[in-house]
Amino acid sequence: MTTVLIALHYQNEVLHERGKIRVGIEENSPQRKDIIQAAMSLLQQARHNSIPIVHVRVAYRKDYADLPHNAPIFNGVRQLQAVQEGSWGCEFYKGLEPLIDCEREFVITHNRINAFYSSQLEAVLQNLTPSRLVIAGVATHSVVESTVRHAVDMGYKVIVPAAACGAPPAMHEASLNSMRLIASIYPKACMSTLFGEDEHV
Repeated sequence: MTTVLIALHYQNEVLHERGKIRVGIEENSPQRKDIIQAAMSLLQQARHNSIPIVHVRVAYRKDYADLPHNAPIFNGVRQLQAVQEGSWGCEFYKGLEPLIDCEREFVITHNRINAFYSSQLEAVLQNLTPSRLVIAGVATHSVVESTVRHAVDMGYKVIVPAAACGAPPAMHEASLNSMRLIASIYPKACMSTLFGEDEHV
């Protein structure tokens, strides 16, 4: 079974305490450190096991001409002047950035909620031909859940490592419980078993 890791929105605007977007982690949240450490561990495990990683970033033009107007979350991005292409907020959080020139790591940019929508994610996965996806990122109830649902509809088996995802506690747990119907939710204690000897069976 071949696995690919999809790492969603591990960017300054989302993870750093000076980031503008608080949908996933509140400004003074005690969760921040644990989520970042879990995400670092996840990337390290994938690299140790030669698992391809698709790093998905969200970014918009500086004039927001590519930003939709149909949902409150998009209106919030405009009001905050967040994740503008070329800004510090769009950069990957230090320690969670892709490895440069690594043939097993890819960077995809999207500008909706679902990471598959109008992006190159599906095309990259078609080349990698996985049967299983490990999907993690911030926020759990937003980009993670919407991307998980799309991936399941495409026929992939999906694992969600809960500790490497982030949202306010009630929303985080509600989203994980919702996804249990369609994906395998791995608690922190089981993260070390995500990538095993059966990867290429």
